[in-house]
Amino acid sequence: MEFSIFASLRKACRNEANIYQPSIDMSDNVPSLESPKQLYWIEKASDLLDNKFRIPGTEIRFGIDFIIGLVPYAGDVLTYAFSSVLVLSMARHGASGMVLVKMLWNILVDAIIGSIPILGDLFDLRFRANRRNFELLKEHYVEGEHKGSAWSVILVVLAVLIGLFVLMVWLIFKLASWGWHMLLG
Repeated sequence: MEFSIFASLRKACRNEANIYQPSIDMSDNVPSLESPKQLYWIEKASDLLDNKFRIPGTEIRFGIDFIIGLVPYAGDVLTYAFSSVLVLSMARHGASGMVLVKMLWNILVDAIIGSIPILGDLFDLRFRANRRNFELLKEHYVEGEHKGSAWSVILVVLAVLIGLFVLMVWLIFKLASWGWHMLLG
């Protein structure tokens, strides 16, 4: 199950992918894919989430992850879900268990610190978990690091992602009910 924003992005990029040269350079001594074009949408989605826009007159870049994250708590849950879909897709394309743990750590740090109002939004401007995760995947293919399939850990990864998502929703519900209770006395 994919979120429609990623499905739409992948569909929109199909024609462009035929002429685009991804930043992944494949060689004989690294894990192989049918084609580097398979990862094109992952690269574009991570760029859209973390690096697409620039504040004029500065070198500060941000993506829709930052914009959506400005909505307290609900935005953080949504951007966590987007990041989780990217990690699962990277796992499907052969990322090793070690790479997946690093990716999960990146989105966990992004979700936890990003959920702190104002401080978390400033943190999101610089941390860029999705871009970091794509760089880990690129390192896996270009430099041959962290070889191996992730199929043995996909269920664990999925369970962790779902568990963290449920925990975040539960915390938001508790905070909302506490706030509602405080308002009504």
